[in-house]
Amino acid sequence: MIKKILIANRGEIAVRIIRSCREMGILSVAVYSDADRSAMHVRYADEAYRLGAAPSSESYLNISAILNAAKKAKADAIHPGYGFLSENAEFATKVKAAGLIFIGPSPYSITAMGDKMRARELMKKANVPIVPGSGALSDSEAEIYSMAEEIGYPVMIKASAGGGGKGMRLVHSAKELIASVKLAKSEAITAFGNDAVYLEKYLLEPHHIEFQILADNHGNVVHLYERECSVQRRHQKVVEETPSPFITDTIRQEMALHAISAAKSVNYSGAGTIEFLMDKNHNFYFLEMNTRLQVEHPITERVTGVDLVKAQIKVAMNEPLDLIQEDIQQRGHSIECRIYAEDPGNGFRPSPGLIKQITEPLGLGVRTDGYVYEGYEIPVYYDPLISKLIIWAPTRKEAIDRMKRALFEYKITGIKTNISFVQRIMEAPAFVEGNYNTHFIDEHIDELLQGDQKCEQREDIAMIIAYLDYQNKQHKRMDFHKDASSKSSNWKNFGRLFRHNPY
Repeated sequence: MIKKILIANRGEIAVRIIRSCREMGILSVAVYSDADRSAMHVRYADEAYRLGAAPSSESYLNISAILNAAKKAKADAIHPGYGFLSENAEFATKVKAAGLIFIGPSPYSITAMGDKMRARELMKKANVPIVPGSGALSDSEAEIYSMAEEIGYPVMIKASAGGGGKGMRLVHSAKELIASVKLAKSEAITAFGNDAVYLEKYLLEPHHIEFQILADNHGNVVHLYERECSVQRRHQKVVEETPSPFITDTIRQEMALHAISAAKSVNYSGAGTIEFLMDKNHNFYFLEMNTRLQVEHPITERVTGVDLVKAQIKVAMNEPLDLIQEDIQQRGHSIECRIYAEDPGNGFRPSPGLIKQITEPLGLGVRTDGYVYEGYEIPVYYDPLISKLIIWAPTRKEAIDRMKRALFEYKITGIKTNISFVQRIMEAPAFVEGNYNTHFIDEHIDELLQGDQKCEQREDIAMIIAYLDYQNKQHKRMDFHKDASSKSSNWKNFGRLFRHNPY
């Protein structure tokens, strides 16, 4: 039995995991850097321990500090969340060596799927279709040219140990090839400590579709259907939805079977995601496997009713899955918008700073997974994601309408956010019609950025009016007290004030 879990992460995912722990009666332990001393996950957890200075290398990536914190807290297990050390096989190994339970897959599974070239070979053996491509590129320019010609332009250069769009370059012709390979290698060694890159056929009008899987330690594997993740900017997802508006039920079933085969091929255990690329003709290919919880997992939870964090914890406690495939159904439609502290009108630059005011949307079918609050200062050291707005409705049209309403209600002042940007995504005809692919943002960027300045002006005017109204009411209250009879009690005067002006 797991009685206490240390969450080796920060931000909204740490808060999300703590919530499931609390519902299960499991104590939660937060860890924090100096920049996160007042963060919500620190306040919300049952215990909290300092890791080190603000940079990730000295805090959330410091394996020794995390294990020491777990020892001090007498935790039974560690949940890595996503990002940071979540797909680090060395970390998983050291957690187990310390006598703790790692809430995630085995180090073998992480290693096998963490190297993209190795994963491609494993998928070949499992008869899962893969994108035509090469092995690791040699230093021979002649061989690199030959491989690219054999695959056919355009080609994508990818880092073998990569992720998050780093170490990737799109090459349209031979004249760009060698320079792009050198740039990709340089970026890969900086980001991952590994400069191995390979070539992959670039698909025209591609869709990014991923399948959520759950597996236990007893050989049971199920899928929880797909997520359409094609609204991306620089290979980073911005909006996700489920079900996908692009695929048919027949293709859905075929992809699901391949996703399960992929998970079984590495003896997978826990929650994971099999990612596919699909071309405009509905041909699909294995892209990669994420051996962790995904940022966009809440939309799967909304349409299936399955708490994926609780499922991870139960699997880690060696419990068999309490789900069978026939009982898992998609009900309704769910959309997630990622809310970033960034300025779309200024090249999407991060916008750290003090949150002066925040109003989160409420109502039927609305869920917000966030970690900021009024008076909190967003640090400069980490990813600018501050919350995820998740909507559920019976139909896709209703889900889009509900998301537009929720985004209208979502107000954050003191920093720049992409709220108005994702509002326009919800209004774009191509998105509304479900007729979009991974080039959607690039192809519609002018349309999506249009009106940012007007939105900001309206927000500024609204803030000024609200402040003036507040000051006016304060003056009225003061005048009322001055005119009140000296024989009246303060309680009576307050009662009169409230009746006349309850706000």
